[in-house]
Amino acid sequence: QLQLVESGGESVQPGGSLRLTCTAPGATLDEFNLGWFRQAPGKEREGVAIISRDGQETTYEDSVRGRFTISRDNAKNMMYLQMNDLGPEDTGLYYCTAYNDWAPLSAYLYGLSPTTRGPGTRVTVSA
Repeated sequence: QLQLVESGGESVQPGGSLRLTCTAPGATLDEFNLGWFRQAPGKEREGVAIISRDGQETTYEDSVRGRFTISRDNAKNMMYLQMNDLGPEDTGLYYCTAYNDWAPLSAYLYGLSPTTRGPGTRVTVSA
């Protein structure tokens, strides 16, 4: 069974940057569309970014577009989320998701359930 593991979350000051990493020990990620979601304290979970199997197509939630970049390296079995110009509104638990079907990427961002998700890595942005 596919298991996802995130890393890279930490506390940073506003305006700072972080890179999150997702990997799948013992599994092959290139079989899946992949994504990042986040959940802030007291708020609903929201999609952040999705990337296609080959990495050629991406989609972003409006509030992160231009600041965050999702990417993947299938040879290394890794997915990344580069986050720049972080603000307090970006605080939350970030977790990666995998999808083994073939829907449009926007469908994953706004509702389709993932095949699996990781436990998450926490990002805190504060002065």
